[in-house]
Amino acid sequence: MQVLFKSRHPQAAELRDLAERRVRFVLRRLGWLVPRAEVQMSDVNGPRGGVDKRCQVELRTDGAGSVVVASVAKDWRTALDHALTRAARFLMRLWRRGSDSRRMRQRLIAHEG
Repeated sequence: MQVLFKSRHPQAAELRDLAERRVRFVLRRLGWLVPRAEVQMSDVNGPRGGVDKRCQVELRTDGAGSVVVASVAKDWRTALDHALTRAARFLMRLWRRGSDSRRMRQRLIAHEG
């Protein structure tokens, strides 16, 4: 899996290695479905502070298109973890839907024959 990291904020750029490790860890079971992941970190308010650290995760999947999830939190790590959790949950839902429909088709074919 190819992991791309984008950020203009110097503090977020320090999180590049952590972000890549977290993406690989969270998607370790679904890696075959996601050939490319892109993580973008940004500071919404700038130096004013507050709940303004934004993380956007885009997962390019084989067959299901792109999945884009964003999260805003008080710190970078929390924003990253929330976005990855939501993205992984959504991917699992997509995969289950696909496997459920395949199973139903197999049952119909077996029933007709």
